[in-house]
This record gives sequence, structure tokens and C-alpha cells, in this order.
Amino acid sequence: MKDRSLFVTGGRIIDPSRGIDMVGDLLIREGRLEWVGENGLSMCPDGCRIISAKGLVVSPGFIDLHCHLREPGFEEKETIATGTEAAARGGFTAVCCMPNTSPPIDSPESVTFLKNKAKLAAKVWVFPIGCVSQGRRGEKLTDMASLAESGVVGFSDDGGPVANPELMQRALERSRLLDLPVIDHCEDLALTAGGVMNEGPSAADLHLKGIPAAAEESVVKRDIELAMLTGARIHIAHVSTAGSVEIIRRGKETGVRVTAEATPHHLTLTDESVSLCGTNAKVNPPLRTARDVEALAQALKDGVIDAVATDHAPHTLGDKAGDFNSAAFGISGLETALPVVLTLAHEGKLELSTLIARLTSGPAKVLSRVAGMSILSGYPVPEGLGLLQVGSPGNLVLFDPDFAWVVDPGRFASKGRNNPWAGRLLRGKVMATVVGGEVVYRDDSLKIREK
Repeated sequence: MKDRSLFVTGGRIIDPSRGIDMVGDLLIREGRLEWVGENGLSMCPDGCRIISAKGLVVSPGFIDLHCHLREPGFEEKETIATGTEAAARGGFTAVCCMPNTSPPIDSPESVTFLKNKAKLAAKVWVFPIGCVSQGRRGEKLTDMASLAESGVVGFSDDGGPVANPELMQRALERSRLLDLPVIDHCEDLALTAGGVMNEGPSAADLHLKGIPAAAEESVVKRDIELAMLTGARIHIAHVSTAGSVEIIRRGKETGVRVTAEATPHHLTLTDESVSLCGTNAKVNPPLRTARDVEALAQALKDGVIDAVATDHAPHTLGDKAGDFNSAAFGISGLETALPVVLTLAHEGKLELSTLIARLTSGPAKVLSRVAGMSILSGYPVPEGLGLLQVGSPGNLVLFDPDFAWVVDPGRFASKGRNNPWAGRLLRGKVMATVVGGEVVYRDDSLKIREK
């Protein structure tokens, strides 16, 4: 039987959480990182697979806290197989899938179904998120303890908010006992009703109904106050406004257990993209102003925003066809996430090491458990996720930060072609993705040899 060890040599190894930025080698054996250092070829056993990473960055595998795999119920948009293939091409070795499926992920049976499908079809690790409310109807809480025992990593009614503040308070109280976060889609539905893009001059010019920043910020404020009251963990999803950033910043300063994420599109695009990209720029929350984009990038730099998350939302061509008002919200973004956020590094707005941290150790901390809390048998997140330390999972991404390529959604692994960067030149490309020591994606230009 051939040795399944993997030796990666000559790459620029970056793990910001451990202060590593060096040209060197690493060895993965039996699915875990065994060694990191320099001139390690002598440690490579006979039959070991070898990848030369000269000229490439080698980092922990990316972790996506927020994506929509659409299965079960919407397989025409995406499946676990196609979505995780897209994730692998994007450098993601673990993804957290939202529960707005049909049926929704609101029972232990639905979690088991998802986990079994992932075992058969997934290219990367899939961590399920369970519903806050039964059927995502916002009326009654799910059995959150049973969902946690089944293996969910958090709770969310994403795709919509938990509109009832009393229900949200009770959800936070229960989630605190489980030490799992509530992942919060912040939207005041009364303020967003009928809106399709950011409220402002661009919406007025296009004669489209706008969505005000207050629709997000009012719920961010409400739920951070509820998290303070309950002592629970709350994670603010897809932050889009400067006002939300300041509310989150103040919450962190006062000791609230709040974390936050921003998407590649909210970090780089403004509402002016709607006139350029049409329905491929229709997303909820909407693309905002240049001031908001600047505030999000600064918050990512400062650590007020802990993670980059894609909110990958694939749709059929029909979903996005025709009138802007009737088209579906969402961007298919797993395969362009890295080069899009690398724009911030190329423009000098963010250090490469900071960007890698927000894709790796940042999201891993959101998923981690607190020592001393109750440990549930089904919790799937291993220790050392998002790190390059001996004994941590052998999950890596190798990428060329300067490789230029033109986005062609027709070549995506994802079924979703709804991407606003279609036809545009981006810099930065994933060359290989490794999960548990197995190469789950490799660019044709990268070769593997055996010792």
C-alpha cells in the first residue's frame, strides 16, 4: 500500500495566528500536520507525494462560516457535491451551510440527512447550522439541545431574520447553555419591504425602491443588547453598513460576546455596481456606498469584523433573468472569494497576513468551544482547525496571489452562474486545496510527484 503522506516544499508558509511567515516545507501524515520547518525533504518517507510550492503562498485551509448548499430541496440551484467542489476550487476546506433548505434543518433527522449526504458527496468538510425556529417560521424555537447533540455548529434562521425579539432572547438564553453562537441575519422587514437595492442616489436614478441602512442597524443594535442581557454568543452575518460596524465595535468594547463577518462583495463593491452588473449585483443585504465599503475594510483590518464569509447563494439562470424587481437576491461567490478580497491587499488596504487570518483563524474562533463549557458528543469541529501546528488537521490551501485570470462563470463548479465579476480580470488564484492530507482540488499547472 502506498504511503499517503503529503510533503509541500518551497512555499511561503503563512499562519498569522502563530506568527509564521517563512519559506519552508511541511509534512502531513495520516491526515494531520506532522512537521513544519526548513529543508525537511529527509523527513519525507518513501512513496510520499510531493508538491513544489515555489512562488506560492501556503496557508491553513480557508473556512467559510456562511454558504448555501441548497440541498435538500433546491438541487437545481446547487447540491452538496457541486457546492463543495466550488468550495475546494476557492480554497475552502470547511464550509458552514445555512439551514434555509426544504425541508429546513430544524430537527436531528434533517441534520443526520445532511451529514450522511456530505459523507458521500462532499469534497470538503461540511458543518451544519440548525434553525433557530421550527420551519424558520419565527414562531416556536427548535429543540436546540437536540440539534446541538446531532452536530450543528450554530443556529440561524438566515434567509430571513428572527423578527420577534422575545423569541430571539429565548434563543440566546438556550444557545448560551450550549455554548454555540446564534448567527444573526439582521433585517427589519417593515423597513425592507419591497426594497431591492441600497437606498440612495443610485436607487433613485434607476427608479428602484431602496433598502435603508437602518433596516440592518436597528436589528444589530437590538440583538447585541439581547446578547449582553443573556451573556450568549452572537455572530452578526453579512455586515454591510458603517453604522453596523460602529455598533459591533461598541459591543465588543463593552464585553458582549459578539463576532461578525463581511462578504467579499460587501468589502469591494458599491451600489453603483447595480447599473453595471444588473441582477448579478442584487443581494441581501444590498451593496452599499463607498463610505460603507471603506468602513468594512477598516473593521476587517482592526478585527472588529472577525471573518470573511462568502454568503454563497447560487441561483438558476431563470432566477436571475428579467426584471430587477423580481430577480432573486444572491451572489455565487465561492470560486471568486480569494481574488476579490486580495484586491484589498493589492491596493494596500490590508496586509496579506491579516487577510489570511480572517479566512482561517478568525472563522475558526467563531466555531470554537469555550473550555469548561458542556461538551456535546456530536460537535464536529476538531481542535486546531484554521492553524498550522503539529497535530492540527492537514487542511491547506496553496495560492498564487498575483496570478491574473478572467472570471468565466460558465466554467464554475457551482451550478450558480450569478457572479458580478463575470468577464473581469482578477488577481489571485487557488492552485491546490488539501483536506486531511488529500488533494481535493489541483490546478492543471501544479504537478504532484512521488519520492
